[in-house]
Amino acid sequence: MEITVTIDGKEVRMRASALIPRLYRYKFGRDVVADMNNLRKAYDKAQNEEGFLSALDLEVFEDIAWVMIRHAGEDIPDSPEEWLDSIDGVFSVYEILPVILELWGANFKTTSSPKKK
Repeated sequence: MEITVTIDGKEVRMRASALIPRLYRYKFGRDVVADMNNLRKAYDKAQNEEGFLSALDLEVFEDIAWVMIRHAGEDIPDSPEEWLDSIDGVFSVYEILPVILELWGANFKTTSSPKKK
């Protein structure tokens, strides 16, 4: 599944597929499913309690965004740090994160149904 977002005034494609967990684990040595679950909880808490995401939550967000953008074939730098440094302006985590969460959730939906025995 693919979606387009605007970052730094530019349209950027993001892609989620079954390959994301492997790409993420290879690059960061972490489990993307666990990180996405924790990120969703932190985002929901920040929205409901008018709080903020922690520095760790922001790092996970940046890493996941970078992997999804690279997976879509966008021409961005080879690391999240270089990518973030290449952005001239700022972008709202609170605008992009819901899109990532939606994209990730849609990736888990299935159109198949179990067969009856």
